[in-house]
Amino acid sequence: MSSEIFAAGLSASPIPGAPGKRLLSRFIWLAGLLAAEWLPISAFVSTGRGGQATARALVAFLFCFATFGYFRVRNRVPQISRRMEETPVAWRLLWAHFGAMAVFLVLSLGSRGNEFLGRGVLVAGWYGAGLLAIVLAACAFVPMGKWLELLRATGHIWVIGAVAAVAAWRFVVPLQSVWDGSLWKPAIDATFGFTAMLLRPFLRDLVIDRPALVMGSSHFAVTIGGACSGFEGAGLMLAFSSGWLWFFRRESRFPQALLLIPASIAVMWVLNAVRIAVLILIGNAGFPDIAIHGFHSQAGWISFNLVAISVSLAAARVPWWKRRGDAKARASTSENPTAWYLMPFVAILAASMVSRAVSGSFEWAYPVRLFAAAGVLWLFRSRYRKLDWQVSWFAPVAGILVFAMWMWLEPAHGAGANNGFATALAAASPGARSGWLVCRTLAAICTVPIAEELAFRGFLIRRLLAADFESLDLRCFSYVAVLVSSLAFGLLHGDRWLAGTLAGIVYAFALLRRGRIGDAVVAHATTNALIAAAVLVAGKWYLW
Repeated sequence: MSSEIFAAGLSASPIPGAPGKRLLSRFIWLAGLLAAEWLPISAFVSTGRGGQATARALVAFLFCFATFGYFRVRNRVPQISRRMEETPVAWRLLWAHFGAMAVFLVLSLGSRGNEFLGRGVLVAGWYGAGLLAIVLAACAFVPMGKWLELLRATGHIWVIGAVAAVAAWRFVVPLQSVWDGSLWKPAIDATFGFTAMLLRPFLRDLVIDRPALVMGSSHFAVTIGGACSGFEGAGLMLAFSSGWLWFFRRESRFPQALLLIPASIAVMWVLNAVRIAVLILIGNAGFPDIAIHGFHSQAGWISFNLVAISVSLAAARVPWWKRRGDAKARASTSENPTAWYLMPFVAILAASMVSRAVSGSFEWAYPVRLFAAAGVLWLFRSRYRKLDWQVSWFAPVAGILVFAMWMWLEPAHGAGANNGFATALAAASPGARSGWLVCRTLAAICTVPIAEELAFRGFLIRRLLAADFESLDLRCFSYVAVLVSSLAFGLLHGDRWLAGTLAGIVYAFALLRRGRIGDAVVAHATTNALIAAAVLVAGKWYLW
């Protein structure tokens, strides 16, 4: 690696196009610390004191507040960052954070504390220790004065976050608990009536037990409880559409744009009835496993994503809702290089939701992921020709190194556990079994490495350095950008997050060594090929 490239990654001076580097790096380290702490303790932290609902509300608030707040304060970030150049990390506050986290963990261990402290004192201490730990960590990396300056600059963005938190906590959970009460009789009747209307053309023996909230056929029936009521989708759409209109109020036409709120909620309610009807039809057709374990768990999120995307497109493009903008500005946004790097990965994520929804305990529709990614890669093939796909000897060596590390760390995750793959494939016909294995292997070796390397190494590392990331050479980096992109890659692999993070670092080095995306892709493909060989030859199905 040349000294010029090394300097590009380590220089303390801001990278062109990346103002606020110091402040951004502090935010990244803060987020990384909190994520690294939460991952190992989330498996045993008690949620019996309302922690799950509180976490849902907190995440909803922070997501909306950070997303919309950034656009409000981004012009002040360079000034604040420059003033922080000589401000070190407050290690005393960081050690105090670790102490508060220790108290939080002790209070989360179980119910024994109730016998001595009393429930009220225990709950107050549990919430207080968790909140104090977050505040101390935040102030350790960014001084309190800078936080207050940023918060004041956001104006009323907190209202958007508050709406999202209320929708995720106070609006959804209590309504689900009283779904079967007399107050909601009109809503229940509407859901039952519309669902029955959808089912009657397909089910001659339709069974509807309105008092018991049961609907289905003589072969398969479901109870439409609070979780299936549609309140969660309605609450999320209320938060999303309200936040969108508030943030883009200058670009929206009022009062027409206000119709997006009830329209999006109504669409979610209709799709919830469609979801129930389709679920019953799948179960009645002889696939109860798919209906309960696949479709039921995925259809709701698929519906929300579709409606949220539709609202965004409608609010931004429909003239009746959108103020007339500058045509030249709209034309300049038509060529978006971000799409070339992210769309294959997004296609895999979207296809995985669909494939899980139409599958049961075993994901027979996995080939959908392969074809979705291949289709997007083919669509942008002319753009990818501009990248350097040459491969050096180091790429396969790096892939072998990651495979060895992956296998070494695997026992910590319960190596040898049965994930049901072998049983499901053994029960299938030879053609179905061979076809699934071919598609699964091709995806692991071909489309997945290309899509993930484009997203995490080709895009994310440089995007953390500059908004105009394509103006930077592929060899430009910072240690923070590499760490964050690798951690994000690791979190994608669930309980194998540590192995995934280390793998991401190795793949990043393969890319940065010569600035060739081909090296990173081949390293990744080599690892996946060796894992596939271990699965197919040695029967280590738990690796998939």
